[in-house]
Amino acid sequence: MNLIWLAGGVFVLTYILIVSEKIPRTISALLGGLAMILFVIPQEEAFRAIDWNVIFLLAGMMIIANVLKETGLFQWIALQAVRLGKGDPFRVLLLLSLITAVASALLDNVTIVVLIAPVTLFVASTLRVSPVPMLIAEILASNIGGMATLIGDPPNILIGSAAGIDFMTFLVNMGPISLIVLVVFLGMARLMFKKELSAQGESKIDISELDTSALITDPVLLRKSLIVLGGVTVGFVLHGALHLEPATIALTGATLLILWSKNDPHHALRDIEWTTLFFFFGLFITVEAIVDVGLIQMVADAALRLTGGNLPLTSMLLIWFSALASGIVDNIPYTATMIPIVESLGQAMPVEPLWWSLAMGADLGGNLTLVGAAANVVVASLAEKSGYPISFGRFLRYGVITTVMSLTLASIYAWLRYL
Repeated sequence: MNLIWLAGGVFVLTYILIVSEKIPRTISALLGGLAMILFVIPQEEAFRAIDWNVIFLLAGMMIIANVLKETGLFQWIALQAVRLGKGDPFRVLLLLSLITAVASALLDNVTIVVLIAPVTLFVASTLRVSPVPMLIAEILASNIGGMATLIGDPPNILIGSAAGIDFMTFLVNMGPISLIVLVVFLGMARLMFKKELSAQGESKIDISELDTSALITDPVLLRKSLIVLGGVTVGFVLHGALHLEPATIALTGATLLILWSKNDPHHALRDIEWTTLFFFFGLFITVEAIVDVGLIQMVADAALRLTGGNLPLTSMLLIWFSALASGIVDNIPYTATMIPIVESLGQAMPVEPLWWSLAMGADLGGNLTLVGAAANVVVASLAEKSGYPISFGRFLRYGVITTVMSLTLASIYAWLRYL
């Protein structure tokens, strides 16, 4: 019991440091992880807790994105978005959010935000507005769109693997609610972001002055990069049939692109967002410690006991509890923790509705806080590196509204379809 209190205390202190932003969030997470190694769990167990599939997936896609960035593609896409949005910052925000959501269903949402964030930064610079509202909207849209498919959000991959759910089954069940939530979110975006963008002053620009002809600086490299990215995309869709993890596919693509483009490996690896990866190192270890001592199991079991084995109540509680927990401890380690609990519950009641409840809660709960999902952390790190830090509190204002709306719709959907 003393170990449970110690692990819980370290976790709470780590989270307070992350939220307060008194020191960089990466340092806070690493301090928490190291404290857990020193006082709670052995080093070997802590290092085994790091989800290398997530780490290498991020690293591989960051390398591909950095090579693509050198071709001028992002600037070209950015100016096309400005043109379609007719130079209006809010219209561009809606357009980029829609692109992010749809693309996050086709690829994983972490990959998409790695690719779309540089575009957004260039767009905001062109429109002479802060990129922060656009980046926050894209984070929210990426988690909503990523919910639709098996490869869209990392928790989906974990659930699909454990439950034996294939790509099309996942799409048929999760696609409709993802689309519903996205439509409502885009409608709410005016209330959430319009005023903030307008407050920055009129930034209309003359669309006719935008020249995109010279933006693609290296057509040969662009062609090679798009071929590799296309291959990686196909690999993600077929990863189950190929018996390969997404991380292996992403790293293979990154390695082939460096080799084919004759890019300097030192240059390609230097531009990886190492602060993001080390944040996850610390977070995985910190969460593993509270899992290992049984703290999360105790909380989850106590919450689920409240339903008394009633399927509808269990499903509703799983949606809302998963969202709250995912917003606190990141939805990837939380989902990994809940999978065996759902499997055990499936012995006493139909398990299929519980899998969808877990997926909806974990995916949508990723929008609750700035550390709720991998995509959030990646965008926050890219924004901070570019001189536009996103504070925990600022994101929370938008995250809470979006999450409550999303969970309400998801609860109605689950109740009508499965219960």
